[in-house]
This record gives sequence, structure tokens and C-alpha cells, in this order.
Amino acid sequence: MSDKIEIDRDTWVLVLTGAGVSAESGIPTFRASPDGLWENHKIEDVASPEGFADNPALVWRFYSERRAKAKSVEPNPGHHALVALEEKLGDRFLLATQNVDGLHGRAGSRRLVEIHGNLFKTRCSTCERDPFDDEDLYASNEVPGCGKCAERGDFGLLRPHIVWFGEMLDPRDLHRISRFMANAPKLLFIAAGTSGAVYPAAGFVNNARKFGARTVLINADAADNGAEFHRWIQGKSGAVLPELFDVR
Repeated sequence: MSDKIEIDRDTWVLVLTGAGVSAESGIPTFRASPDGLWENHKIEDVASPEGFADNPALVWRFYSERRAKAKSVEPNPGHHALVALEEKLGDRFLLATQNVDGLHGRAGSRRLVEIHGNLFKTRCSTCERDPFDDEDLYASNEVPGCGKCAERGDFGLLRPHIVWFGEMLDPRDLHRISRFMANAPKLLFIAAGTSGAVYPAAGFVNNARKFGARTVLINADAADNGAEFHRWIQGKSGAVLPELFDVR
């Protein structure tokens, strides 16, 4: 690729990835159906606190299917390119992802903020139990209960560790990203595979520009917030990222 991005020793790199990066591994986008339905259910029915309260078994069946799909695919060259960049930059690198499929972690990313949660983590819907690793696929009528609650004689249902519609992102994650931007002597912000329509992630580019960042969008299609970027590289992240960086 011509016009590589040069990264000198003073540059810190913040990367935001979205559904387009996972789609290149075979993960369907969240609203893959044109009518926004899953088995004739609105997506909010299986991805909101209200949907979980109404039919937790349905929600777990939906996420069990998503877990099974995510287990069946592998990280793509875009994921591996970001791991290679992290290895060169160390603490001058941070990856924030909207994806919940765990592919970045499987590829080897460690300086990683999963702002929408992780498909392979579970937490209690009632108590303050920390999220824990969980790859189980639950049967269509199975709703797992919280063992910690049961030990106290209480009752709590386990839920996927996912940020649902109507829920706020973890402020600790947003603080980590903001602190990284603020501490960077020179900041490069890259968004890859994002629609630019989901906030607050879609606003990261504006925050980065307030800190004087160079901003680059890597997308096969135009993004809703594309005008906020200094440069748009049109293409798939799996093809663009492995050839993009010149680390000095």
C-alpha cells in the first residue's frame, strides 16, 4: 500500500473497531436481517433488560447461538495486524472494540477495552458478582442461576456480560480511553469497520481531535461520522491494516 502511516517514537495509537472487522471472519453484523428481526423477534427482545426480564430463556438461546457462531470462526489478518502493532508500541497502544465476540483477545490483543462487553463472560443480574468466563451453550428452556446468590439463600439469574439497549457503558472503560487520549504527546486515532452511528463510540473521533489527533477511518463503506475524519481509506480492514503502518 502507498501512503503508509508513519508512527514515530512520540506517537500513541488508539484504535476503535466495529462490526465490519468481525464480519471479515464470518460473524454476521448485529442487525444482519434487513427487517431487524431474529426468528421473528425484535432485536430489543433479546438484547435489553426488559427483554431479559420478560423471557430470559429466549435471551439465553439467542446468545448461545452467537457463542456457537463465534467459536466456529478465527481471527482474520486485521486482528493479527493490530496485535503486531501493539507488540511494537507497547503501552503507546490501546484498542477499544465494540465487538463482543472475543476475536481480538483470541488473536493476542492485551491492551484491550471491550466497551460493549464479551460474549464469553457471564454475570449475575441481581448481585455484584464479578463477570466470569463462560463458554457454555444453554438449552432453549435453560436459564442459569447464580451460585453465589444461592449460597446466601437468595435467587439470581445469570445474564450475558453484554451492554444491552438502554444500558450505559462502564464508566471505567470510558475513563481509560479518555485518559489514554489525554496523556498522548502525539495521538493517532484509527477507526476500522465502524458504522459511525452508535454512540458514545461514534464520538471518539471528536474527542480525539480535541487532543490534536490525526484521525483515519478504514471502512469499505461510508460511515455516518465519516466527515469528522482527516482521512478515509476505503477498503476492508483485513486487507488495509497489515500494510498500513511504518513504525519508526
